Amino acid sequence: MLDPQLTLNCNGRLLSLDRPRIMGIININDNSFYAGSRYDSVDAVLKTAQEMLDAGADILDLGAMSTRPGAETISAASEQQRLLPVLKALKNTYPEAIISVDTVYADTARKAAAAGAGMINDVSAGSMDPELFPALAELGLPYVLMHMRGRPKDMQKDVRYDNLLTDVYDFLAERHAQLTTSGVNDVIIDPGFGFGKSLEDNYRLLANLGVFRAFNRPVLCGISRKSMIWRALGTDPAWALNGTSVLHLKALQEGAAILRAHDVKEARQVVRLHSLLEENRS
Repeated sequence: MLDPQLTLNCNGRLLSLDRPRIMGIININDNSFYAGSRYDSVDAVLKTAQEMLDAGADILDLGAMSTRPGAETISAASEQQRLLPVLKALKNTYPEAIISVDTVYADTARKAAAAGAGMINDVSAGSMDPELFPALAELGLPYVLMHMRGRPKDMQKDVRYDNLLTDVYDFLAERHAQLTTSGVNDVIIDPGFGFGKSLEDNYRLLANLGVFRAFNRPVLCGISRKSMIWRALGTDPAWALNGTSVLHLKALQEGAAILRAHDVKEARQVVRLHSLLEENRS
């Protein structure tokens, strides 16, 4: 069960984790794996943000750099050129919204926080910018710590593990200790579905997601429309919503505190039905 006392301080906005929360995905690049999550104008982002908030999104996750397998890493300057105008427009239009920013860069994290971002979501676990962890300690924002082997460009070239669960857990434990030592308190654990894992690895992680609750930190599940779903079903991301909902239920059963989702309405429905199951458990 989630700790009803656990609360994240998102740049002055408090987010209680007394129930599972939904993080809606908004990508402002032209290369993210699911075309339905890409937006090329401020107006399109604002419209989508309103729809997600109306559907029950607790967090909006804004990403300016694609991290799909094979994607090239862009510079912090290029990332900020895309990101900051959209972030500022979002905060001006929806000042109460909690906005998570996807970045691997300390400078972007600082500028995003100054523009109103309430959370940092980093696929690299601090490995791509040594200044990020110290910056996080200064900013005091919740931080999503994710496991990835290598970088998006090459992360799928070698997906062999001695012991998948132990290797991922130990990696996260080491980085978590570094964060704690640096003074970062609000850490969210993400095992990194699809980031340097085989299809079978992803299902092993999901089936054992509860293991990561040993950190006594909220666990984020980011599986929405990913290839672990559509490849297994012989389809493509556009037809992976049903499979996503099925696996979201499993994630909640394993104790996930946050679902990172393209489809907020459907994710909220899963949360509601899971809640009814838990309330009526005998």
